[in-house]
Amino acid sequence: MPALRSIDWSALPAELTAFWTEYHLCTLSTLDRHGAPHAVPVGATLDREEGCAWIITRRGSQKVRNLGRDARLTITQVDRGRWASLVGTGEVHEDAESVARACELYAARYRPPTPNPERVAIRVSVERILGSVQVLPAG
Repeated sequence: MPALRSIDWSALPAELTAFWTEYHLCTLSTLDRHGAPHAVPVGATLDREEGCAWIITRRGSQKVRNLGRDARLTITQVDRGRWASLVGTGEVHEDAESVARACELYAARYRPPTPNPERVAIRVSVERILGSVQVLPAG
C-alpha cells in the first residue's frame, strides 16, 4: 500500500484519477468529541486545479461540528477489491465561491445537488493518498 506524501496533483496516475471520477459513494471518517471515529457516507470529489478534495454538506451536520474540534479526516471509497483513501485535514467554507466550486464538481461526478440554504463546503487538504489502485507515479 504505497502512499503519496508530497502530492503533485498534475502528476496523479491516470488509474487513480479515473477511480475518483467514477460514481462511487465514499465514507468520511472524522473524530467525535470523545476521539472515537465517526464515519458517514458522502460524495467526494478531487479538484486537481485547486489541489484539494471537496465535500458538500449541511452547516449543522455532525461532520462539520467534528471538524470544528479536530480537522483530521479520511475519505475512503471502495469498489469491490479496489479502494483509495485520502488522508488530510478539512476546513469548512461557507463563502458562495467555495460552495459553488464544490457543487460544480459534485454535479459532474454524481448529479446536480438540490438547493439547500444550509449548504457548506468542506475543503480537504490531502496529505497522503493510500490505496490498492496505483497511487504512485510509475517509474
